[in-house]
Amino acid sequence: MAPGDRATDSNPQHPALRWWQHITVPFDVLIASVVVAAMLVLSVVLAYQAGNSARQAMITASDENAQLISELISERVHRIVNPADATIRLLAFDPVTVAPDLPARMRRLPVLFRLLEQNQLLSAVYIGYPDGQFLLLRALHNAAVREEVKAPANAAFLLQSIAHEQGGGALTGRFSYYDAQHQLISSAERPDYQYDPRVRPWYASALEKKSQVLTEPYIFFTTHEIGVTLSQPGEYGGAVVGMDVALTDLSAEIGRLHLLPRTEIAVVDPDWRVLAYTDMSRVLQRDGDTPSLKLRHLDDLGVASLQAMQALDLQNGSSQRFKAQGEEWVANGFALQSPRWQGLRLLMAIPTRELLADVDKRLRQQLWWSLATIALLLPLGWCAGRRVASSLTGLALQAQALARFDFRRTPVPRSAVREVRALGEVMDRMSTTIQEFLDITHHISAESRTDRMLSSVLYELVGATSCTGGAVYLVEAGAGHLQRVACYKKGSTGDSDLPECFPQRVPLEHFTNHTQPQAEDQAIGGAEPPHALRVQLRTRDGQPLGLLVLHYLADIRHDDVHFRAFAEKLSGTLSVAIETSNLIEGQLELLDAIIRLLADAIDAKSPYTGAHCERVPQLAETLMQRMCDAKDGPFAAVGMTDAERYEFRLGAWLHDCGKVTVPEHIIDKATKLETIYNRIHEVRMRFEVLWRDAELHYCKQLLSDTQPADAAQQEQWQRLERQLQQRHAQLQQDFAFVARCNVGGEAMADADVQRLAEIGQQTWLRHFDDRLGLSRAEVQRVASLPVKDLPAREPLLADRLEHLVPWGARRPPVEAGNPENRWGFDMQLPAQQAHLGELHNLSVRRGTLTTEDRFRINDHIVQTIVMLKGLPFPPHLARVPDIAGSHHEKLDGTGYPRRLGTEQLTLADRVMTLADIFEALTASDRPYKPAKSLSESLNIMARMVREQHIDGQVFRFFLESGVYREYAAQFLSEAQRDAVDVPALLASLD
Repeated sequence: MAPGDRATDSNPQHPALRWWQHITVPFDVLIASVVVAAMLVLSVVLAYQAGNSARQAMITASDENAQLISELISERVHRIVNPADATIRLLAFDPVTVAPDLPARMRRLPVLFRLLEQNQLLSAVYIGYPDGQFLLLRALHNAAVREEVKAPANAAFLLQSIAHEQGGGALTGRFSYYDAQHQLISSAERPDYQYDPRVRPWYASALEKKSQVLTEPYIFFTTHEIGVTLSQPGEYGGAVVGMDVALTDLSAEIGRLHLLPRTEIAVVDPDWRVLAYTDMSRVLQRDGDTPSLKLRHLDDLGVASLQAMQALDLQNGSSQRFKAQGEEWVANGFALQSPRWQGLRLLMAIPTRELLADVDKRLRQQLWWSLATIALLLPLGWCAGRRVASSLTGLALQAQALARFDFRRTPVPRSAVREVRALGEVMDRMSTTIQEFLDITHHISAESRTDRMLSSVLYELVGATSCTGGAVYLVEAGAGHLQRVACYKKGSTGDSDLPECFPQRVPLEHFTNHTQPQAEDQAIGGAEPPHALRVQLRTRDGQPLGLLVLHYLADIRHDDVHFRAFAEKLSGTLSVAIETSNLIEGQLELLDAIIRLLADAIDAKSPYTGAHCERVPQLAETLMQRMCDAKDGPFAAVGMTDAERYEFRLGAWLHDCGKVTVPEHIIDKATKLETIYNRIHEVRMRFEVLWRDAELHYCKQLLSDTQPADAAQQEQWQRLERQLQQRHAQLQQDFAFVARCNVGGEAMADADVQRLAEIGQQTWLRHFDDRLGLSRAEVQRVASLPVKDLPAREPLLADRLEHLVPWGARRPPVEAGNPENRWGFDMQLPAQQAHLGELHNLSVRRGTLTTEDRFRINDHIVQTIVMLKGLPFPPHLARVPDIAGSHHEKLDGTGYPRRLGTEQLTLADRVMTLADIFEALTASDRPYKPAKSLSESLNIMARMVREQHIDGQVFRFFLESGVYREYAAQFLSEAQRDAVDVPALLASLD
């Protein structure tokens, strides 16, 4: 070629250019033409491929659905037999298996009624005994069964028994009919009812195998249902328990699983007998001339498609096409997976014509849709060209927004031109990265929980760095490994594929090894992606904190040294946030642990109030949460923030922290004379002294009489002996009365107090100094009292001066007028700290506590408030002392320790009051009262509502929400969980 020719070819204005080189095409026309041509080719290819794929897809779908149906039928078989299996195992332990006679077995009849009512698939439950006796209870589910056994119209159960009704002799057969309420309708002897269970296969097989036996499916004689029989030996003797289980709903399940209207499904056994089919009337046939029924074989079912399948060599889980009556079918066969029945198979036949009926129709629709799409794409091509210019305009506007510190992504039309699109993507990434940096800062500063903060920051970080995923691992203290606390993978739909990319734990040596990529990175991330960046997270003092792992695909951006520098700088901010969050969470955990430790210590302090400090918070928190969840009613507007919920929780757990100051012998005071020990032993010893004084007096009188034993002398001796016996009897009666008063089980009347004083006036002689072996405090109390000469005559029971323990310098400031009372207490202070007088304690009218003891018990709430008010709670926990210290207040203002009224008690205070009272009433570990039943406790609380002691609305919600039932099921004994008439309780509140 000549040089001139080259110049001509390179110059578009040269006159020698060919004519077609002068032609130009508009951009929108070019785009539209290319799109239409591509759509034409694609439509033809897709139409051809769709025709072949649709047919194969339909066949494959039918195979998968058949597999699913077989699994559903297998699961149905399990659901039919497994409940009966569990029931018969429990019944094998029932006393009915060892009941010696019919009356004893009849006492277990309610258990058999309940078994048949709870499992509708059970036809009958029966027990055969080693001596030939038999007991069977049958459920009469329908009129046909009742007619078969000649039962009354209202009969729901038939009890068949063979037993020695007269205590011996021949066995007597009896039929008894019961209605649905388990009431006997009629009962009659049946001499013709002769049945020996010992010769029956279910009895003999169970005894022989000494385990549960399951029969093959057969037709029940009485109900004409298909079912099986389970039998198992009793655990305490030779009796055998049996149950008939019906398979009636298996056929109904098959009817609901038809893929197409003409689908045929059947379940057959190894002998090709049909166990389940949509029309069960075709399955049953009469056995010759006899009235009994038997199962049809598949050949006799009268279904051509299923009959043809018997000749096919159909493997488990495979499908095969075949002809039946001139029509093509698809056959599927599956073995039903059952550990008890072997050889059961599911057969399914689907007509091919119905299976592929919609394929041709859909192909025609696809063709028309393709043509319509092509028509639409003609104007779209023109629009595509227009969008290129608009994309450039949008990029310019986005650049101006960045200059104004507006980092939001401006919607820009996506351009088809590579360079324009690349520029737009760069602008989008820049806007997104800056915005994500701001979001990362926000998450670090706003989120208090470490795991949530790390998850949010990691999500933003992966997006900002264009990585494929990432994870944050923290050092597990003392565990020698790193624990994954946050992870994110682009495109992940759940946590199922995360462990493969980011294992839950990695060895601690990965903290020190953070070299890049390839083989070293396989321990965290596998083969996809091939590159990972690991950055150490450390505390301010350089201690190991964790590891930041970022996965990325190799490209210029991520292979740049600036990427690593950015990640390392960001890790410093992340480390500070983690360390700060850990410190906060650690302080909260420590505070919770200390509170729980205090509650556990209070519960452990007394064996009679154990778990009180644990049960009350659980009940209070549950009730408060139900109120927050209420959608209507008086508490529909109630809601709590996380901080308020935590504040309430702390107050509930600390509600009895003041009990650490109450002496154990007062908390645990089970008798009136109990202090550190039960002083009834001292009183009994005094009675022993009086007993022996009486004997000594008797002996001295006998010895002083030196006259011969004449008749008068004999009479005198007899009179002295009678006086001694009378004195002994009187002492026994007096001590028994004193001991009964000491227990405090009943309220004391005025006559009892008077008798107690009279008994106490008796005297005994003390020969030993009562000031030896005393403690320093006891010596101080008796120092000012006069010393009695020995021997000293002492009253049997007395309130002595040394029994009074004064307040001294420890007088608590609980009275309203006390200037030291800065907590608002309004309580009446007893005259002394303690009164140990024997008469004073034994004369307590109700319970075991004196006025002084009662104050010491009530003082625990005073100490709770004082202790908690002295703690520097932050503002969001400022009400913890009030929540913990107001649960003994009453709505009428007569409570303690501050006599607060209705207006001053918050909802939290009222909930705490109800929870504390309910737990105290239902507790079974109190030394001074027996455990109350649920209904008795709620009746007492209803009376307290009427007396304005507890809130009526809170109590009403407590009943209607059922919280009391949940608490009772968890903490109360079965004997306490009696029936509660909630409507009557609610009516009593009005």
